[in-house]
Amino acid sequence: MMNQEVTLKKSLTLFGVVYLGLAWMTPMIYFSVYGIAYDTSQGMLTQAYLVAFLAIFFTASSYGIMARTFPASGSAYTYVKKSIHPYPGFLVGWALLLDYLFSPLIACLTFGIYLNAQFPSVPAGVWIVLLNIVLAVIASLGVNFSAQLSKVFVWIQMAFIGVFCLFLLKNLSGAAVHPLQPLLQTDVPPSVIFAGASIICFCFLGFDSVTTMSEETHHAQTTIPRAIRIIILMAGTLYLAPSYLTQLAFPQAMTFENADSAGFEVVKLVGGAALSSLFITVLVLAIFTQGLSSLTTVSRLLFVMGRDTTLPRRFFGSLHPRFQTPVANIVLVSLVSLLALVISLETAVKFVSFGALTAFIFVNLSVIAQKYVREKLRSPLETCRYLLFPLIGAGFIGWLLSLLDASALLMGGAWVAFGAVYHYLRGPSLHRSEDKNTPAAAHPSPTRIGADRLG
Repeated sequence: MMNQEVTLKKSLTLFGVVYLGLAWMTPMIYFSVYGIAYDTSQGMLTQAYLVAFLAIFFTASSYGIMARTFPASGSAYTYVKKSIHPYPGFLVGWALLLDYLFSPLIACLTFGIYLNAQFPSVPAGVWIVLLNIVLAVIASLGVNFSAQLSKVFVWIQMAFIGVFCLFLLKNLSGAAVHPLQPLLQTDVPPSVIFAGASIICFCFLGFDSVTTMSEETHHAQTTIPRAIRIIILMAGTLYLAPSYLTQLAFPQAMTFENADSAGFEVVKLVGGAALSSLFITVLVLAIFTQGLSSLTTVSRLLFVMGRDTTLPRRFFGSLHPRFQTPVANIVLVSLVSLLALVISLETAVKFVSFGALTAFIFVNLSVIAQKYVREKLRSPLETCRYLLFPLIGAGFIGWLLSLLDASALLMGGAWVAFGAVYHYLRGPSLHRSEDKNTPAAAHPSPTRIGADRLG
């Protein structure tokens, strides 16, 4: 009994996973980044969203392949550790912590900003602390409860985007416009559209979060890859439909008083005061669900790293005896999220971007290492799927990473360097853990994969 593996309770179905992924992604982010995306792409949002969708599609495909090969929680940390080597796996997991630790912090920070704007007499810090407490309680109750709550709020977001599109169609009624106009405009150079796509790619971040919930998902080997495909397709539809209709309704260049609030200005232009009032309410709900989903995600990653003894197992690798959730990790992340009281939104976003893009690159490379190199799947079709597509995904994501400013790369590099020092100081216990997981000892066949599956 002393050596029995601590595992998470399986309770999630396909659509429970999908709702949690969409909640992390937050469909309403379309409006949050509208101004900067519009300015960067010079109004060619439809074309920029198409390019971004295609770019992310290759990486999403790699995540699906690895989720099917290693149906265990841990996301990029697990995939790189098992397919390449435990040491880069640790560093990728360490970098991924930036993404996952700062995502709930960003939710708390933006929640405080918006509610303080609506209720100026209540300081933003009060809302930040209150949201932290509520999220910690809900996340501790179990992932299934979080999924049910996310389901409701995700549907509210999708309904709002649907209503927004209906208002756009109403504005288009009787107008003589060519239906392919948003796709046929060629006066803007491709370089501008690609620059817009580099910004818009961040709207798709979050599909990878569901891979941290594999152990809590029924039939994870098939459910998680299916969920990733559904999330990406739904997100693409939710972003492309309003951008396409907005370009049809407003073909001429638009200007905004403030790029940060451009989404709100567009909603008010399209639907008037009534729709803009509803917009604020839905946006606050979206921020809440994004915070809940991201807190659930990071607590699972910390749990897996603790169970592997990559982090101290006694604390990080433990589950609450009643709720079977990593309550200690949830409380720790909630305390970290209190940094929202003193940190800027720009700094937090830089940490998230560096962590996410680093993980994306290595997940693409892990497909090549596992499928093309180790398993020697090299037929023409397999070469495309396991070599060419991952290379395209890694190349595009690497280009996006290079577009981050110097301060983001410096902060991210410093975090990874700190992780390397930590790994060295923890040496003996980490090396024992790595010896159990070396790629040479784990030459996966379908039978072996099933036997080694965590949980």
